[in-house]
Amino acid sequence: MVSTVSAPVFEGRRLLLCDVLDASGRPDGSYLICVDTVGSGAGETVLILDEGSSARQVLGLPTAPVRAVVVGVVDELTVDGEMVLLDA
Repeated sequence: MVSTVSAPVFEGRRLLLCDVLDASGRPDGSYLICVDTVGSGAGETVLILDEGSSARQVLGLPTAPVRAVVVGVVDELTVDGEMVLLDA
């Protein structure tokens, strides 16, 4: 993601376009634009905190114009006791 006008909170931070997955680990057709706080890479499955106030707390900036942040990289996903293969 590239922004032509940017708030100072985004300086030095990457914005990621993240596909939202359903319970089976497949894309559900929606997406979120997230601030990457963990240095995740393309194709990795990540854990997203999608709630403005909590996302701003992660960044330590209570007035930042941020809604969603990546807070972790998922190593494995288990659904109904079975491990789901994650595309990398």
